[in-house]
Amino acid sequence: MIVFPAIDLKGGQVVRLAEGDMARATVYGDNPAAQAMLFAEAGAEFLHVVDLDGSFSGRAENRDAMDAIIEVFPGHIQLGGGIRDARAVEGWFNVGVSRVVMGTAALKDPEFVKDMAREWPGGIVVAVDARDGMVATEGWAELSDVPVVDLARRFEDAGVASLLFTDIGRDGMLKGCNIDATLDLARRVDLPVIASGGVKGLDDIHVLSLHAHEGIEGVITGRALFEGRLDLAAAIAMAERA
Repeated sequence: MIVFPAIDLKGGQVVRLAEGDMARATVYGDNPAAQAMLFAEAGAEFLHVVDLDGSFSGRAENRDAMDAIIEVFPGHIQLGGGIRDARAVEGWFNVGVSRVVMGTAALKDPEFVKDMAREWPGGIVVAVDARDGMVATEGWAELSDVPVVDLARRFEDAGVASLLFTDIGRDGMLKGCNIDATLDLARRVDLPVIASGGVKGLDDIHVLSLHAHEGIEGVITGRALFEGRLDLAAAIAMAERA
């Protein structure tokens, strides 16, 4: 199982939101590239980066910070936030991003996302962000009437790499990952699932790793790392035993 340390970008700074609320952002640093290197030094081979401002505007808003991260991080970068057209997708792959995460586009233009998955095999991750079981879009500001499982199933035969499932109500809250909902999704779709939202410590990593064989590909963690509740090296070591 892969542990993805997360760097969320807002105004060029490293932040974490509470329940996806831009007004409830905690700043953890003003040098995203340096943070990426700290994660690499702790053993991270994968990194999850989100352009939070871009999630709302639909275009890259933290380009300088993202370019700096890509330049220094030696592993694989999974990038999301406002990537909604073919030019943006191609541009990020061309500068070295390994995976592009698409959420709003997956709901509003699924055929486009499927086209991108065919053009970039193994490179597209579909974000399935949930609030009370329903898909949220536009940086989680809009709630749809589409159940999470229904959206996920639309992409089962599309060639996407993974589903990224986030329980918005737990994101950035250190309440513990919604393991039951994550497992339920993994068991009901024929795609690997990455867990996200609410990881509070090593116990979450351990329990998720026990279910790696059921389709849990990885887990994203941010606030727990920044606040010293989770040791990244220990989390990676535990996940690698899965």
